Amino acid sequence: MEKQLLDVAIIGGGPAGLNAALVLGRARKHVVVIDEGRPRNAVTRETHGFLSRDGISPGEFRRMAEEEIGAYSSVSFMADTAVSIAGTDGQFQIETTRGQTFASKKVLFAVGMKDRPLNIPGLAEVYGISAFVCPYCDGWELRDQPLVIITKGTELLHFAPLISGWTNRFSVCTNGPDELTGAEREELQRHRVPLYDTPIRSIDSSDGIVRQVVLEDGTIIPCRGLFFKPELVTGSDLPRAIGCQITEAGMVDVDDFGKTNVPGVYSAGDAASRLHQAIAAASMGAFVAAAMNNELNMEAWRRIG
Repeated sequence: MEKQLLDVAIIGGGPAGLNAALVLGRARKHVVVIDEGRPRNAVTRETHGFLSRDGISPGEFRRMAEEEIGAYSSVSFMADTAVSIAGTDGQFQIETTRGQTFASKKVLFAVGMKDRPLNIPGLAEVYGISAFVCPYCDGWELRDQPLVIITKGTELLHFAPLISGWTNRFSVCTNGPDELTGAEREELQRHRVPLYDTPIRSIDSSDGIVRQVVLEDGTIIPCRGLFFKPELVTGSDLPRAIGCQITEAGMVDVDDFGKTNVPGVYSAGDAASRLHQAIAAASMGAFVAAAMNNELNMEAWRRIG
């Protein structure tokens, strides 16, 4: 494997990387999937919104995906971490923490995003159990429950109407200045949404289930769940290291086909999109894999001509 020139090295084995591997394997391309086995969604117990897989655990989803991809012998999996990448289109060199070196014509970054450390006491204990970031993924499980939303500014005025489709029993904690205009505060008041801008002292819970949010001024807000806006960074520094442009939001900048500004380098999934859902990442992985396969085929076609 080390001496073979692969068609595509996929860095990251989440839904985007796995679906890309499936499509490329079926296209008879030689592929390696390098994944360190520490996905961001490891904290969650179930994956939702994925047709035919609704409610499956992230670990079981990956196991089943790898089993299906195993039918295509040109795809290999490496439980490792890519630590460096060099070279140019047609001849990239990827090195891993275990000292493996892979040569590949193309590279696909499906590295996802990762959370910055959670700086609210008690939040880590409930994250993935009763505190979530995506109502499309977990809103059903908290329907009609009293919730606390932790966010502020323009994001808040997007999130409040959204969460109201699952429950109208929610309060907002901005954990400091709310960054709202007077008109925006009045809008929340019209909808009878309690707004607290005092910093959060702690989140109290029992067995992972939120009981209350306690503010620095002693205010106690009883609740049964939370939604919050996480602080995210790209799951690997390698895209930036090889020269990929990064957007202000911290994502890898790609065109409609998943191409980065670096020839031969693509990106898919959460690392290159705001649509942080498993089914969206898988869909993007399949689409970008098709674009990569087309580029590889065209290059081979032209060499013969």
